[in-house]
Amino acid sequence: MMAQSYSALSQITFAVNPYNSDYSSRRSILKKNNVRFHDKSGNSLTDFELKSKNDQFRNQRIFCLSVQQASKPKVAVSPLSLDDAKEPPLHLFKPKEPYTATIVSVERLVGPKAPGETCHIVIDHDGNLPYWEGQSYGIIPPGENPKKPGSPHNVRLYSIASTRYGDSFDGKTASFCVRRAVYYDPVTGKEDPSKNGVCSNFLCDSKPGDKVKITGPSGKVMLLPEDNPNATHIMIATGTGVAPYRGYLRRMFMESVPRFKFGGLAWLFLGVANMDSLLYDDEFTKYVNDYPDNFRYDRALSREQKNKTGGKMYVQDKIEEYSDEIFKLLDNGAHIYFCGLKGMMPGIQDTLKRVAEQRGESWDGKLSQLKKNKQWHVEVY
Repeated sequence: MMAQSYSALSQITFAVNPYNSDYSSRRSILKKNNVRFHDKSGNSLTDFELKSKNDQFRNQRIFCLSVQQASKPKVAVSPLSLDDAKEPPLHLFKPKEPYTATIVSVERLVGPKAPGETCHIVIDHDGNLPYWEGQSYGIIPPGENPKKPGSPHNVRLYSIASTRYGDSFDGKTASFCVRRAVYYDPVTGKEDPSKNGVCSNFLCDSKPGDKVKITGPSGKVMLLPEDNPNATHIMIATGTGVAPYRGYLRRMFMESVPRFKFGGLAWLFLGVANMDSLLYDDEFTKYVNDYPDNFRYDRALSREQKNKTGGKMYVQDKIEEYSDEIFKLLDNGAHIYFCGLKGMMPGIQDTLKRVAEQRGESWDGKLSQLKKNKQWHVEVY
């Protein structure tokens, strides 16, 4: 992802009003302050043309507006009443009566050498779809369900990649991290649009102002426990499975939330193909620099790194590399989270079982205890 990167100038000093939820107003703020993006050579790129059309940025990396905002250690959020609820909001809108939200922006997150395209998508729900970190929204793509003529498409669940205050810090937006699902014919090697993922392509092709039907929010398994602000959280992700962790980390390290002052340890393991495939890397790297005692970040790049046996480096190899530390942290009450493709779990489970046996422990017994203590959180798809 770093091969050909684009980022906002680090010298930007203007203030983004976190209470302004109107997209056109936010855009005018950027124009008024003459915010421009530059490539490595210093060539200026036109404001907001970067995200106007997907075909304009498919072969280049664009950092999200929120990454610029990450340069401020703590950001004021509003309304703080979003922290008053004792229970997470659940199923406020159902498939038969979904909420219609508006697309704010669609930004490519990965570089030209990444296998596939992953986008950061911000939607405006105007405060009508509150959620907690770790929950999911359901998306109903437009069109007719081919398996049920006359009926809408089935709901697709997407983990929310922002805190309850959203990327605008005003409680009116939410974001997704979506990889475009594309099918290539194994014989011809050509893309077959008829078999491409309906919802992911709809979202990645969306433009600001487009409407999207949303259900939810749903899910309790991946909620961030906040009863102990000094707890340890070990987060393991492959690809877009990093979405809920981005929300956790923004809440821990970016936002000024009076009722949640994080003082524990957050440790993120992210597995992707290569540097061009890294997601939100600038945000996470900044947390490492700003909060070295509270955040650790390890990347497993399967196509660029080797494990100890000389094979490809997968996220389970990184877990094994730090297994002694991880097991000690778990013994002391740490929470461990897994999010990503369901194919990630067998390899991880095998690694954890092997490590446990090497330590003279029963992995089945340990896993049972972790689940009993509510330290084990899994959401795979």
